[in-house]
This record gives sequence, structure tokens and C-alpha cells, in this order.
Amino acid sequence: MPPYQAIAGELRRRIREGELAAGDRVPSTREITREWGVAMATASKVLATLREEGLVRAVPGVGTVVADAVRARRPGQELTRQRVVRTAMRVADAEGLAAVSMRRVAGEMGTSAMALYRHVRDKDELVCLMADAAYAEEPLPEPPPRGWRARIETSLRLQWRICRRHPWAVQATPLTRPQFVPHAMAHTEWLLRAVDGLGLDANTMLHVSVCLAGFVRGAAAGLEAEIQERAETGLTDDAWLRGQEREFATALASGVYPTLGRVVTQPGLDLDLDTIFEFGLRNHLDGLAVLVGRAAGRD
Repeated sequence: MPPYQAIAGELRRRIREGELAAGDRVPSTREITREWGVAMATASKVLATLREEGLVRAVPGVGTVVADAVRARRPGQELTRQRVVRTAMRVADAEGLAAVSMRRVAGEMGTSAMALYRHVRDKDELVCLMADAAYAEEPLPEPPPRGWRARIETSLRLQWRICRRHPWAVQATPLTRPQFVPHAMAHTEWLLRAVDGLGLDANTMLHVSVCLAGFVRGAAAGLEAEIQERAETGLTDDAWLRGQEREFATALASGVYPTLGRVVTQPGLDLDLDTIFEFGLRNHLDGLAVLVGRAAGRD
């Protein structure tokens, strides 16, 4: 038996025999590695297995806890495609897209996985529906703002808000292998219209729209990993940073990174994902203004 299955079996026993009750925190990945002497990847697989079975769930800022007993659906609470999608989104918001499966969603809803297939063809379709629902939460305004720069800024800010609320949306809407997600495609249409008529050829217009969308995804790329890390370890971002302070201080004091050490020790620094997005947005638009000016023969 693989080590992860043996450890999952032991934790499963503790849950079923009441040693770990609903709401109790189960060992984190770090605690599993210490108690059983396994690698972090094995510990992560243990918790993933228990989540897949619906025995545990992630609680932001707390860690992984024993799930409440599955409740039967209330009379009149029909199983619909919309409810399936919304339940899957809640799982992904708390634990990342990897935690979403037909079996897991069914467990959250108090039904069987087979019942879900009457509403959703498979996980791939479910993920597309989740992404479409996420983008639908931030509709593009009509009429659009005047001017290409204002129009692009509007789209990118809305996309950023979607990624902040649903970090898994980055993984659900890849740029190189796009899926049929109508509300996400509306942003591509919006960006193309913003630069249409500015003297750019079709290839450049397409590259502009994809690169701008890629900028948002790049800024949001680490968000889902942070969710998964919090779910598995129970550590908030601040707690994780505090745990790294001594190691970073030692590295900076070594003199190997003199410029980095000088910069990051300056007072008044303000760096987080939102300031990174704002900095990148401003400079991407400034760079595009140069490209548009060249196309118009003004440079």
C-alpha cells in the first residue's frame, strides 16, 4: 500500500471513530511530514484524498478541518446546473481548482456523482461553466467608456477583480488553449474593439489583446497557489512570511545580494499584488500608446 493511502486510512479511522470530530483541525502537511516521516508531496496527497472523499474541508486562516456530516437536500431544493456550478466554485475558492471533482461536488451537495452527470457532461464542462459564471459576475459596461485607453483599463480592472475573487479562473481560462467561455470571450472582443481603427494590423491587434489578458493572469498567477498552501498548512500569508524572516535576513546580511538588500530595507516600501497590478497596468498602457502612435505615423 502506498504511504499516502496508509496515512489517509489512519486519519480516516480517527474521523470515523470520533477521535477527530466535525470542525476539528486535522494534521497539516507539515505535521504529517513530521509524524510519519514522509515527503511534503506525500502529505499533500493525503489531504487531497480526504478532501476528495468529502471527509475534510479547508477553512481559510485555520487549515484543514473535519467536514460536517453530509446533509440530505431539503425538500424543494432541486439539483440544478446552476447549483452544481456554484458549489464547485465554492470548493475552488477555498481550496483551488485541483480540489474540484464530480465526486467532491456531489459530496458537498449531499447527492451522488452520477446525479451530477444529468446536468454537467464532465469536469471539463464544469470548469468552463465555473469560469463563465465568474466572468459574468463583472459585466462589461454598456455603453463603453470613450477612448481606447479607458476601454482597455476598464476590461483589465474587471478581469483583475475576477481573479482576486476567484484565483482559479486563471487556470480555467488558459491563453494558449482557449475554452468556450462566452463571458471571458466578451473581454477579448472588447479589447479588440478598443484598438480597432487605430492603424494596427490584425496580427498586432490579436497580440495586443492576448498580451494584455496575459498581464492580468501573470499578476494573479500566484493567488491559487496561496489558497492551496493555506488549505494544506493552515498558515496565513503573514504567518508564512514571519516564518521566513530569519532565513531572508541571514541571506541579505551575507552581502551576496547587495542591491536587493539595499532596496528592500528602505523605509516606506509598499509592495503587494494590487500595487504590482497598478504599476503593470499603467506601464502596459503607456507602452501601447507608443505603439498606437507609431501606427498613426506620429512617431
